[in-house]
Amino acid sequence: MQTVRPILADNSTSISELKKNPMAVVEQADGFPVAVLNRNQPAFYCIPAEAYEVLMDKLEDIELAKIVEERKEQGEIEVNLDDL
Repeated sequence: MQTVRPILADNSTSISELKKNPMAVVEQADGFPVAVLNRNQPAFYCIPAEAYEVLMDKLEDIELAKIVEERKEQGEIEVNLDDL
């Protein structure tokens, strides 16, 4: 029995349709993610390059915020710029 997985996008297409004309699929989604389905189950998500870049920037921001939170209670270290 195949596990039912949620489709986490408003737009979806089949792998066959994606193979026929990938750019048309992306353009029809108007900048939003497209769930690519295999046997009616999401196999992967296709997103425009700009959306991917924004996603990666947000993930980096989350990681940096985590580092800041971990280090905010650490003591300060005096540094002389001439020593660097």
